[in-house]
Amino acid sequence: MKIVVLERNSVGPDISVDCFGELGEVTYYKNTTTVEEVRERVKDADIIVANKSPMREESLKDATHVQLICEFATGYDNCDLDYCRKRGIVVSNVVNYSTEMVAQHTFTLALALSQKLPYYDNYVKSGAYSAQDRFSNFDVPFYELAGKTWGIVGMGNIGRRTARIAEAFGCRVIFHSVTGRSTCTEYERVDKDTLLAESDYLSLHCPLSDLTRDYIDREALQKMKNTAILVNVARGPVVNNPDLYDALVAGEIAAAGLDVLEKEPLELTNPLSQFKDSNRLIITPHLAWGSVEARTRCVQGVYDNIRAFQQGAPIHVVNP
Repeated sequence: MKIVVLERNSVGPDISVDCFGELGEVTYYKNTTTVEEVRERVKDADIIVANKSPMREESLKDATHVQLICEFATGYDNCDLDYCRKRGIVVSNVVNYSTEMVAQHTFTLALALSQKLPYYDNYVKSGAYSAQDRFSNFDVPFYELAGKTWGIVGMGNIGRRTARIAEAFGCRVIFHSVTGRSTCTEYERVDKDTLLAESDYLSLHCPLSDLTRDYIDREALQKMKNTAILVNVARGPVVNNPDLYDALVAGEIAAAGLDVLEKEPLELTNPLSQFKDSNRLIITPHLAWGSVEARTRCVQGVYDNIRAFQQGAPIHVVNP
């Protein structure tokens, strides 16, 4: 079988992908972004491994041999599932490989903002600490998680892991089901207005859909506490970036930690690029999923999916 890996570097050049060579004739491309590039590179492929590359009719119509598309990710926003289903192309992803890291990064952002770590790190390194006459400094107030309310949108694997960690810190956990179909019974389920009004920390772990696009917009931000901290490790468009900028400037919420943005990489036309106060806004470059361990698990998951498909064994299919 001919296997085409369209975005080899999406898992990082430090992670080996040599295992795919055991499964067929493999062609690697460091990165592939445009429809035209995809169309040319997959025209003879039996199996495609992709991440953000567009997988739809315009890019796949000449790929008459394709049987399987494996996502180098959990998300499959890049793939037209209906088209693939009509063509008989199986689409598979890798689930749960990044749960631990995304949950960990959620708290990395929340704690850095809550405890004003950028301010105090700079305070020491600037020489201000050395110049003072007391052993400690807490001029900028910071707060504990214990006793606070942690709100969650998206109670899947990552949301539930986040909830358990929040509980360990002593938080009350509440969540809102965007679809209304959540089966979670371990935590208190509330409506959206209650979630916004009561959350001291609000973390987003939901997939992007018509229901979640701009879920956090101007109206939602105005309903939040002005002491609240927002964390988005889901998908960028779940939060309206211009509205968030306005809310931060106006002091409608205390701070925000973002690992995802409406368009990535960050465009200079995004107003958040002009907000330089790291005590109130921390942005990381879509790395929450990307620990060495998580990326290694992702590659192994794709390998397992391809091998199972070739052997006729059960495989997790996102377009059954």
